[in-house]
Amino acid sequence: MLTGWFLWFILFWVVFLLVTMSIGGFFMFRKFLKRLPKEDGKSELDWQQYYIEQTRHLWSEKEKALLEDLVRPVPELFRDVARQKIAGKIGELALQEQADRITEDLVVRGYILATPKRDHKFLIKALREKQIDFTKYEHLLLTKKS
Repeated sequence: MLTGWFLWFILFWVVFLLVTMSIGGFFMFRKFLKRLPKEDGKSELDWQQYYIEQTRHLWSEKEKALLEDLVRPVPELFRDVARQKIAGKIGELALQEQADRITEDLVVRGYILATPKRDHKFLIKALREKQIDFTKYEHLLLTKKS
């Protein structure tokens, strides 16, 4: 029979493993859902990649650097995913507007539309540091649903 500290160690270990596997499973399931094709036959991740590939030639070094500055607060583990999601939204906006290049305006609007509302404080802080006027984006910041 298990008694004393060894019993508590085993119980702790079982709970710890269940919690960590549940958290990992949650994130894997979310990734799986993003990979599922929608009505048009392409998944959310396929569309992101499409928009990035179609607008890759429109990016200048200045806008790439701005995007890097905006995703810097994201933990390094998730930074690539965040960068790709935001770049995909920027590419989508550029294609919708038939832009001939990616502008600072497209980068900021794409960031706002691609990120949850709780992340907008990082955007505002970064724009203030770069002395970029964000008053023309306040309607997007206030009305966007997360």
